[in-house]
Amino acid sequence: MTLNAPDPTGPESLWAPWRLTYLESLDEEDAAPLAPLPAAPAPGCFLSDYFAHPEDDEQNHVVVRTESGLILLNRFPYANGHLMAALGEGRPRLLDYEPAQRAQLWSLAETAMDLMERTLRCQGVNLGINQGRAAGAGVPQHLHVHLVPRWAGDVNFMSAVGNVRVIPSSLEAMADRYRKVWAKMNSSR
Repeated sequence: MTLNAPDPTGPESLWAPWRLTYLESLDEEDAAPLAPLPAAPAPGCFLSDYFAHPEDDEQNHVVVRTESGLILLNRFPYANGHLMAALGEGRPRLLDYEPAQRAQLWSLAETAMDLMERTLRCQGVNLGINQGRAAGAGVPQHLHVHLVPRWAGDVNFMSAVGNVRVIPSSLEAMADRYRKVWAKMNSSR
């Protein structure tokens, strides 16, 4: 078996048309499409809590704080240096934010991208939003943007053979690295 070959023990796709009946029978709370919610902060959400407590930025791995939001390291990164950008006010859907707020979120994502590229000199970046639990959102009540730095060959034999990712730097060391570059970026503005 070569490292790039598909797993011979499993199919490329699994067709299960009978599962549609199950999915359509989910109770209304689980299966209902996302709908606009009241414009209140997301209670009990760590992103809202982090925004409310700037004194804890270092321990929460917040690397940038603005009047409207945060850029922070993901505690459970897909790759070393994985950042998240979020507004301080949590909403579950992108369209629950006013246009000016969406512009602020995008501005945070742009700042995070610039910071990531300057700090890590990555060869690529996956940028994405998971809206709703069905789309993979781990914090569905507080929309946020993921930025995952990528390099050619960063998914190596450890992922392909061992089904494990190697994150070579601690969150503290990576946060410190980002903060140093952010300080330089801010001093030149």
